[in-house]
Amino acid sequence: MSRSARPGPAAPLPAPLEAVLFDMDGVITDTAQAHAAAWQRLFDEFLEQRALRCGEMIRPFDPRHDYRRYVDGKPRLDGVRSFLDARGIELPYGGPDDGPDRETVCGLGNRKDRYFNAWLEENPVRSYPGTLALIDDLRAAGIKVAVFSASRNAAAVLRKAGLPASFDATVDGGDLAQLHLPGKPDPAMLLEAARRLGVAPAHTAVVEDAIAGVQAGAQGGFGLVIGVARGDFGDDLKAAGAQLVVHDLSELRFAPAAGLTVKTLANLPSVWDQEQEIRRTLSGKAPVVFLDYDGTLTPIVQDHTQALLAEDMRAAVAALGRHCTVVIVSGRDLGRLQELVDLDSVWYAGSHGFEIAGPQGTDERLQMGAEFLAELDDAERELRERLAGVEGHAVERKQFSIAVHHRQVAPGAVGGLRSMLDELLAEHPRLHLGHGKKVFEIRPGIEWNKGRAVLWVLERIALRRPDVVPVFVGDDLTDEDAFQVLAGRGLCIAVRHDESRRSAADYTVADTPEVKRLLETLAAIAADLDAKDGARP
Repeated sequence: MSRSARPGPAAPLPAPLEAVLFDMDGVITDTAQAHAAAWQRLFDEFLEQRALRCGEMIRPFDPRHDYRRYVDGKPRLDGVRSFLDARGIELPYGGPDDGPDRETVCGLGNRKDRYFNAWLEENPVRSYPGTLALIDDLRAAGIKVAVFSASRNAAAVLRKAGLPASFDATVDGGDLAQLHLPGKPDPAMLLEAARRLGVAPAHTAVVEDAIAGVQAGAQGGFGLVIGVARGDFGDDLKAAGAQLVVHDLSELRFAPAAGLTVKTLANLPSVWDQEQEIRRTLSGKAPVVFLDYDGTLTPIVQDHTQALLAEDMRAAVAALGRHCTVVIVSGRDLGRLQELVDLDSVWYAGSHGFEIAGPQGTDERLQMGAEFLAELDDAERELRERLAGVEGHAVERKQFSIAVHHRQVAPGAVGGLRSMLDELLAEHPRLHLGHGKKVFEIRPGIEWNKGRAVLWVLERIALRRPDVVPVFVGDDLTDEDAFQVLAGRGLCIAVRHDESRRSAADYTVADTPEVKRLLETLAAIAADLDAKDGARP
């Protein structure tokens, strides 16, 4: 699909841009979580054994903060030493042939490598669609691309992801060892990648999600350093030297005439300006339409309990559902969402996808995160006590999350409310904080969101109809998770509501009335497709 639109804010781009260097784990492939889990398993085992021997209490490894601070982006042995130094633990260095049970720096490093390789053998490696779409745009424009990684497993990861031919150069942990180059935050690896491409650092951009990698790009004199913050680490990446920070590379686009630009709700094209292109995208396909509820099917209201579905909107959803699959995706509980929409013919994904149910009469169902319910109960009780003095807030307990609405909280008090939530989550490290429009949301700390839920539903629908094309319509920050996983695969349409935030969407509509018009247009397109299918022999 074309990404043409009104010119957006330009990135601080080197002129002319000749190459882009991409980190692998967490930027190209979703293996950063696997590395974090391997590090956590390694250090938790080591620290527990040390505590039993020495009788000392040692704080366990934090897979979010400790991973980012001490090991992310660094060569494996550097990561071992960095974390041990932070905990005041000294171990002999050992040698590269040390067994994984040896308590040496090399032994621990080899054990971590064993854990990661075991994961790699048993799991698929997925790539980030937004990254691949940007790489395709760069290569089409003649811009060189390279991948770099501190891991010696980079070739195996790229091969399993089906990507070894996508890059003009690769520099990995094996190259570091062979060339005796220091690892990040030293820029040597990045400078070697630029040398292999034959480009000057000043005309090269670096894309990184690790603090150490951003520091390396800044120290290496590269023309642009882009930080990818897939969690709440954007400020850390900026402090490390990132000139531009995005949540996902689907928030960027590259075109020879405009260069690298940031996509926002203010500069994305309107659906109505691209209607013929949308028809071409859907031609001969089976559309599956995903719809957010609050702010999409209903207007934004001050009191979330009054966001009721209008009868004409319900009729528009029902009419669309007669010609294609429709899925309602919301942060609301599954049961409440079903009551509000009141249609038996559609799928429902409640609690940001933690609860999914197929149309009436099917046995399609999923529930995630049940093991977190008791901890959510405790957190809710504590939260209500701590926020009792904050005027204007509303705590909404859902089965798999706790929403704290602050639309009616005085702007100057929102920061204090957020600090109370941070203190609570420090005491409940298995729970994480999510963000929506004028709402904070405490959720189970697992990799599951609207985007993962969308993929789960699509996989099941594709078993019956492989030629599906997804369409997602939403207005909230939580809908960006779905926009990101669908980048380049379908149609992602954001409801603007006069906002101008960054977005991974492809197109926009203005408000809820335009959503209704869009549903009617999609229903007409889907009806035409149905008629053509029925006319085929």
